[in-house]
Amino acid sequence: MTSVLYLDGSCGISGDMTVAALLDLGADVTKLDHVLKNLPVKEFDYRISTKQSYGINGCDFDVILHEHKHEHKHQHAHEHHHEHRHLDDIYTLIEQAQMTDKAKELAKKIFLIVAEAESLAHGCPVNEVHFHEVGAVDSIVDIISAAVLFDDLGITDCIVTGLSEGSGFVSCQHGKLPVPVPAVLNIARQSGIPLRPSGLTGEMVTPTGIAIAAAVRTRSSLPAQYKVIKTGTGLGKRDFGQANMLRAMIIEEDQNEDQIYVVECNIDDAAGEELGYTMEKLISAGARDVHFIPCFMKKNRPGYILRVITGVKELAEIERTVFAYTSTIGLRKYPVERTCMSRETMTVSLAEAEINVKKCTLGDIVRYYPEYESLRSAAEKSGKSLRTLYEQAALQAGEKDEHR
Repeated sequence: MTSVLYLDGSCGISGDMTVAALLDLGADVTKLDHVLKNLPVKEFDYRISTKQSYGINGCDFDVILHEHKHEHKHQHAHEHHHEHRHLDDIYTLIEQAQMTDKAKELAKKIFLIVAEAESLAHGCPVNEVHFHEVGAVDSIVDIISAAVLFDDLGITDCIVTGLSEGSGFVSCQHGKLPVPVPAVLNIARQSGIPLRPSGLTGEMVTPTGIAIAAAVRTRSSLPAQYKVIKTGTGLGKRDFGQANMLRAMIIEEDQNEDQIYVVECNIDDAAGEELGYTMEKLISAGARDVHFIPCFMKKNRPGYILRVITGVKELAEIERTVFAYTSTIGLRKYPVERTCMSRETMTVSLAEAEINVKKCTLGDIVRYYPEYESLRSAAEKSGKSLRTLYEQAALQAGEKDEHR
């Protein structure tokens, strides 16, 4: 069975909630501490703690920004001062960090997703994006931390079915923006992650949070049934009047051995030999059955429907084989229910050879099917026809069964 990460976005997502959920899931806090303490950014501390949100226990990851007294030429004010960094500056910072190449690659991917979304929102080139969504220290820490923890957990497959979002307005350095904020909308559109209205007021999905989800997402739906191996809960900072949490789960698909899928596609530009070769490859890949159905397609083009019957375990390889050995650019698949006769194998002795016979039973219905390879071998030795040997073997199997 393959382990997959499921990020449950029913309460939204943010960068700090993601980091907290991965820590609660068991990611190495010592490894994270080493990376953050050696990060070439000295404007923050961080705290990891356990707290509750409306009775739900979970992990809290809190980036604590240092306060500086910053003097302007025309005014004096106490404020949080953050250097405005461009994307190239961020990439340089990541390269200097003491993290694995895979973690660096993921961190860059997340930052690029945010930068592209912000550049669309503000109408400027990606390399000129320098506002707080990309440059702020807390975003840097959240994204680098998430990349380090995903890498530590060895996650390569991640399910994000959708994210619940609030409504209203949120204040930022550009003034008040409607929820979902433009960057979130841009990432949702580009990544295909669905947003679900929650009916709550406030920002439940942050640009950093959805960018992380978009970067690691490999699947958009849960398996039909699965086992939960481990869970982690990351708690958010905002109060929505209900638990504010992100749940991360390691799950394993619970494969039903009797579950059968039908995989189909239309083909109109293949020679018969190519179709035959494709059938051989599909059988080798584990298909239960393969057949071609003549059909007429758009503009009355003659073609074939390729239909494959396969089990769950073989489904991924069957899909790969279809794409590898046909010209199709898409396929259909759907689970089907089936009713099967119970089967057992018995052996009967003819004068010519021993024949393997498959006995199939459903209630009071009993049938005997001599196996082809046994019949073929006996026919070649005796010179008798397959039909003659088939009838003899089936009759003897029935008689043998009656005398048990």
